[in-house]
Amino acid sequence: MNSTFSPPALAVFDIDGVLRDVSGSYRRALADTVEHLTDGAFRPTPTDIDRLKSEGIWNNDWEGSRELVYRYFEGQGTARSSVEIDYNALVAFFQSRYFGPDRSHWKGYICHEPLLVRPEYFHNLTAAGIPWGFFSGATRDSAAFVLSERLGLVDPLLVAMEDAPGKPDPTGLLAVVAQLGDDGTIPVIYAGDTVGDLYTVQKAAQVRSDRVWIGVGILPPHVKAREDGGAAYADTLREAGARVVLANIEELTPELIGDLRLSCIS
Repeated sequence: MNSTFSPPALAVFDIDGVLRDVSGSYRRALADTVEHLTDGAFRPTPTDIDRLKSEGIWNNDWEGSRELVYRYFEGQGTARSSVEIDYNALVAFFQSRYFGPDRSHWKGYICHEPLLVRPEYFHNLTAAGIPWGFFSGATRDSAAFVLSERLGLVDPLLVAMEDAPGKPDPTGLLAVVAQLGDDGTIPVIYAGDTVGDLYTVQKAAQVRSDRVWIGVGILPPHVKAREDGGAAYADTLREAGARVVLANIEELTPELIGDLRLSCIS
């Protein structure tokens, strides 16, 4: 870190629902998996998935799939201890939908994820002297695909599923911060679209209470299409600790980052 310049904040980003729309990919694969494991009896709706994720502990979609299967059978009067789920088979089925049946030639849902940000956004952060990186619960190959292949970012700093415990454990967030050249005093912004992301910020603040942590909520595309425009979802993110909730990550401009820093340290 240049001792003559202190950036207004370190910016760390989630990926799914923030940089790319996963409503037709990860979430679709999750619904497919639950439907498959319940023999077609139950396919969770987007609201069902949101309700699960609002609990703040189901960042891993494989585990979320399994949990929804358990809850379905519990609703039918069967104890989860009596429900046999081969977790490795579950993961394999999920991945066959998300990546496609051949991992060497991806043809699955991942190939059709709309981007929610332009590469210029990160160039503008760099120009403003704001270091940035990524902490995601996605697998490294999936996350790297959107960052490097689709957005064209060169050697982006990334902590992915394989690198740290799942959210809301803050280990991965703390690791990104450390690699950004943390001097222990610069405020940290973490932008995510789920309750689990914001709980991660809270837990990081418990570990490092000597610095400012700022959670920023981002409305994922599927909730903005609702009748209320995502207002209820935004309230949920605020209740989980979001200082501000934005409709798109590009609204988190260098100017807003500076304003958030000032409002939190004044």
